[in-house]
Amino acid sequence: MAQERPTGPILNGLPTQVPDTDPEETQEWLDSLDSAIESGGRDRARYLMLRMLERARDSQVGIPSLTTTDYLNTITPEQEAWFPGDEDMERRYRAWIRWNAAVMVHRAQHPDISVGGHISTYASQATLTEVGFNHFWRGRDHEGGGDQVFFQGHASPGIYARAYLEGRLNEADLDGFRQEKSKGLRDDVQTVPSYPHPRSMPEFWQFPTVSMGLGPMNAIYQATFNKYLHNRGLKDTSQQHVWAFLGDGEMDEPESRGLLQVAANDELDNLTFVVNCNLQRLDGPVRGNGKIVQELESFFRGAGWNVIKVLWGRGWDDLIAQDASGALVNLFNTTPDGDFQTFRANDGAWIRDHFFGRDPRTKELVKDWSDEDIWWRLKRGGHDYRKVYAAYQAAMNHTGQPTVILAHTIKGYSLGTGFAGRNATHQMKKLSLDDLKAFRDSLKIPVTDEQLEADPYRPPYYHPGADDEAIRYLRDRRTTLGGYLPKREPSTTTLKLPEEKIYDVAKKGSGKQMVATTMALVRIFKEWMRDKEFGKHLVPIIPDEARTFGMDSFFPTAKIYNVHGQNYTSVDADLMLAYKESEQGQILHVGINEAGSVAAFTAAGTSYDTHDVPMVPFYIFYSMFGFQRTGDGIWAAADQLARGFMIGATAGRTTLTGEGLQHADGHSPLLASTNPAVVSYDPAYAYELAHILPTGLDRMYGENPEDVIYYVTVYNEPMQQPAEPEDVDVEGILAGMHRISTDEAQQEGKHVRLLASGVGVPWALEAQQLLRDDWGVSADVWSVTSWSELRREAMACDEDAFLHPEQERRVPYVTRRLSEGQGPIVATSDYMRAVQDQIAPWVPEDYHALGADGFGFADTRAAARRFFHIDGPSMAVKALQMLADRGELDPQVARDAAEKYSLLDVNAGRSGVAGGDA
Repeated sequence: MAQERPTGPILNGLPTQVPDTDPEETQEWLDSLDSAIESGGRDRARYLMLRMLERARDSQVGIPSLTTTDYLNTITPEQEAWFPGDEDMERRYRAWIRWNAAVMVHRAQHPDISVGGHISTYASQATLTEVGFNHFWRGRDHEGGGDQVFFQGHASPGIYARAYLEGRLNEADLDGFRQEKSKGLRDDVQTVPSYPHPRSMPEFWQFPTVSMGLGPMNAIYQATFNKYLHNRGLKDTSQQHVWAFLGDGEMDEPESRGLLQVAANDELDNLTFVVNCNLQRLDGPVRGNGKIVQELESFFRGAGWNVIKVLWGRGWDDLIAQDASGALVNLFNTTPDGDFQTFRANDGAWIRDHFFGRDPRTKELVKDWSDEDIWWRLKRGGHDYRKVYAAYQAAMNHTGQPTVILAHTIKGYSLGTGFAGRNATHQMKKLSLDDLKAFRDSLKIPVTDEQLEADPYRPPYYHPGADDEAIRYLRDRRTTLGGYLPKREPSTTTLKLPEEKIYDVAKKGSGKQMVATTMALVRIFKEWMRDKEFGKHLVPIIPDEARTFGMDSFFPTAKIYNVHGQNYTSVDADLMLAYKESEQGQILHVGINEAGSVAAFTAAGTSYDTHDVPMVPFYIFYSMFGFQRTGDGIWAAADQLARGFMIGATAGRTTLTGEGLQHADGHSPLLASTNPAVVSYDPAYAYELAHILPTGLDRMYGENPEDVIYYVTVYNEPMQQPAEPEDVDVEGILAGMHRISTDEAQQEGKHVRLLASGVGVPWALEAQQLLRDDWGVSADVWSVTSWSELRREAMACDEDAFLHPEQERRVPYVTRRLSEGQGPIVATSDYMRAVQDQIAPWVPEDYHALGADGFGFADTRAAARRFFHIDGPSMAVKALQMLADRGELDPQVARDAAEKYSLLDVNAGRSGVAGGDA
């Protein structure tokens, strides 16, 4: 029988200097707890313990914080769930997967290819993933709906190697690794990307994870969204579980740890993190002088997570049981990670001398062990499928908390001494001939020396055939669990989109009322919410600025989602727009948390795939804190093929008066243009929104859905919204530009064109009037709803002409439309000049863009616009200068205009509305 291990100072939860003065009473308390568990279950016992801790705090009883435990497995051998699989069968094909994963990367390093790849990450986590594949992860065909697994990005070769044994990929596919275009154009090849990229492999991968730190965050909000769907009655997700595989080095990313409290607060017991603690980051140890497992245990436990450590394989069990003195546990606790890494890079004799030899009591424990026994029997827990299975089972049985499993592994495990535990192992892409032979021998792969020597750069893959009993076992396990993973399937559910008449509210204009485009957009959104069929599929996402955007009216009706409901009386409960939380709430109000908001957007925007329940995320935020702050998350959302609306509110460099530098967005449309999946619009008027938004809905959720994201910038500056003209140019609004005003009074004489977007359109109209009234120059004014869409269409025309010179050349839309008028062209917006310069190559006339370049600052709108020289008078002066440069006007006229409008005096600025509600 195993001896009870002695407790240490506070590490094990209780201060050891406190004596047990009444053992009989202590046993009665323990018996009571056992009885509560037996009669009421774990949930009841958990509630009682929480109440006891609460009462202890109220009574000022000092309770030590349970932050870290000894460097031992959380689950003792006596507590381990029995492993139900066929150990021999699973070991056989796990070796084949290891071999094929390494060979795939090695073959991609042929001198004629050399595209890189990673071998060692999967080698360290093969057991962790295989236990999941064989016994836990439910596929999409499972009656419960299937699990969502966020695979560690650098381990993708192992996932491909398993799919090869399953018959989902063939050798040609594997040989297309990292050669998506050069080999992907063949009909018989489904090339595989370097990492999990759904956009590159849309029938296979579900979640992009290799941008480290995003996986943990997105997994948390995926689990949150699963509960959200369930609590709102849209889908039963009670049997679905989210798994995220992470590296211990990845846990240094702020995003990896920054949202752990969200999972704990929401009691996401449908979420399990598996942290592959191989103690190495990309260049060396994660914590050479410390212990990353202990650090992570403390961090997760402090954040409210259930922590399970899987540190030592079964070969250690007897030694730990014999450790009556606690000397071995002390060695575990005090050995730094850098030493543990070094031990596995050496042999059994080294471990005997440099680990066990540190204490005569531990040296005595292995005196009868051979060096070979020490090397082969004393594995780390993450490589022991029995230990891993027990941890996974415990995680699945745990309720009320998310679980993290900290699994001790070796980077490059099984690849040989040249790889295992080495600092450079992450960058090592290929094996020498001797390494290949040793690797083959250790895995018992039936490949001959002759086959390896024939071409060391192209060792053969191994597949025993579909009828092999191990392959049948592998495939039967997946059939039992509901099908293959990872896997994506086309959605079978469509949404009935709102009828056209609901947009009348935006098309009729605001009359004498001053309305900002933010408010106009919210009015349309309210109509969407009221639609009985469509409305329930909307997911409003707000990072704690609902009142700024005029969305607080949603609080009492749609309510704010909270898994615990609302257990307090809101301070504004007697008001019509009271703050209201509910388990069935529709609004995801994530707090001051833009990164989490994007993660929530991603989960909602991909629900059509993960749940076959299309949801429409509507994420509204300060535009400065969108693409600039969370661009990586938005890029991952695009990779995951997310759909939905992102609304950059309080947009512009000069419009958000008084807020200052870090709130002044002068570039988000430019950043948005770099994402190929983002369709960006900068509308000026409500009636433009009335065409942009429904078109976006149709493109993303109509009969032929596209995997795009709509980014729409709106402003907090109120203005009179014009009614939609009878001859409204809908094609132009959607294509990116339409003419809104022609100066009919000046048919003869000088002509210019004025282009503006968003809040800048009124400045162009102001410039039109100044030019007409003061200088006799006529101007057409164009509202540019999307600089980037005009550019994309023009680039596509150029590409066609370049690649297909035999075909009739298409003329870009911007070129065609600007060929209709005459005169030089001046463009402005509330953004930096580069936004307007996107269309410059295709403008058929003299063109100049004004822009708000530089840092923003706090001031009035009019003064800021004059400072940047993007306002109406600045446009007028620039237009006159361009006419003068063409010889059509005396240069003195332009100089007179600059003096007349006090162009260098910021206090002379008048463009825009000084105040007013957003």
